[in-house]
Amino acid sequence: MTTALKSAPKNPPAQISADTLPASGAWATDARADAAGRLADMGLPTRRDEYWKWTKPDSLISAQPDPAEAFDYGSEAPIFDPIDRVKIVFVDGVFDADASDPLDGEGLEIERLADAAARDIHWAKDLYGVLETRGQTPVVRPLAAYNTAMATDGVVIRVTGQVNRPVSIIHRHEDDTSDAVLHHVIRVEEGAKLTLLENGAAAARFSDVTEVDVADGGEFHHIRAQGRCHDRQAITHMFARLGAASVFKSFTMTVNGKLTRNECVLELLGDEGVAHVAGAALGDGADDEFHHDDTVFVTHDAVACESRQVFKKVLKNGAKGVFQGKILVKADAQKTDGYQKSQSLLLDEDASFQAKPELEIYADDVICSHGSTSGAIDEDALFYLRSRGVPPHIATDLLVLAFLADAIEEIEDDVIADEVTARLDGWLARHRG
Repeated sequence: MTTALKSAPKNPPAQISADTLPASGAWATDARADAAGRLADMGLPTRRDEYWKWTKPDSLISAQPDPAEAFDYGSEAPIFDPIDRVKIVFVDGVFDADASDPLDGEGLEIERLADAAARDIHWAKDLYGVLETRGQTPVVRPLAAYNTAMATDGVVIRVTGQVNRPVSIIHRHEDDTSDAVLHHVIRVEEGAKLTLLENGAAAARFSDVTEVDVADGGEFHHIRAQGRCHDRQAITHMFARLGAASVFKSFTMTVNGKLTRNECVLELLGDEGVAHVAGAALGDGADDEFHHDDTVFVTHDAVACESRQVFKKVLKNGAKGVFQGKILVKADAQKTDGYQKSQSLLLDEDASFQAKPELEIYADDVICSHGSTSGAIDEDALFYLRSRGVPPHIATDLLVLAFLADAIEEIEDDVIADEVTARLDGWLARHRG
């Protein structure tokens, strides 16, 4: 049985007003219906909304996605291939069992969302749509509510111990008109630890929501590489809730893509929690449009917690970058240490960067700061390298990688950090001149 999805009163696209909720078990049906109701109440984003004024949402809410040709990587191996990992493969947003590893492991429980949602009782009931709902205040995120209502695939992961091998979600894009909607739920139990890798261009248009609950003393590390299909479009949301003395660290590398918006909403609810979110984006608008938006909201609601936001963008030939980041410190969140940095390196006069850093502080014993800069290559540093015989294009690449280093350093695993740096260096080599 399906339930009709109410059309949103503000600017409803055909794809939402005509859709019905997927069939599922009792708990998932309730969660989807609740999300559909919230979506109808809040409406869809428009350029008049404060957090969408620099990113045009029209193509993300249109009835059909713009076509995007799948990228031919040739002989280049996908990132993370040398790493021993548990592979979970999605092709145009559909789970591929033959290409995936068995969904199990020591200290690890993994299921397809489709299987978990078919049951009437499941532990995911306490998280699916729950963290997304919490993340709707004070800023509404209607495309996340749409995802909760309509996603039929994804994974639910429960971590009960120290997982030795990373779990790797691999996105493959084959259909030029694919429209993928995935939703993942992750619970890291007390004292457990998980590293989650993601890579690949998922579809022509991609909607992804990940809800992460990190219990006391747990650790969650996330490294994502968003794929190189030039015309792809993506809207991703990550909602995380952190317990006492827990750790959450997420890094995203983005190259190419017509439109990418990554939203991250974090809540520090236990004392001495640590939350770091970082990103490095490289865009060249010479042949294809490039627009990249990072929107982050971190809430401190416990004592002696630490948060870091470090975002770097390198832009050229009309590429556009956006950063919107906020740190909210509630009245009881004394001894908060909150830090925010957003910087862009504009390699020519046609590229542009808009930033909106925010601090909202109600506690008095805190250390909070934010900084945002935008500029060109340091001519003195470039002259120094060239005076020592370094060719101009290599000197420029070295300075770009040095600029990105702050964000890459947020990756704790040195092997993965080196792999990310090598891929960024390769992108720079391909886009010289």
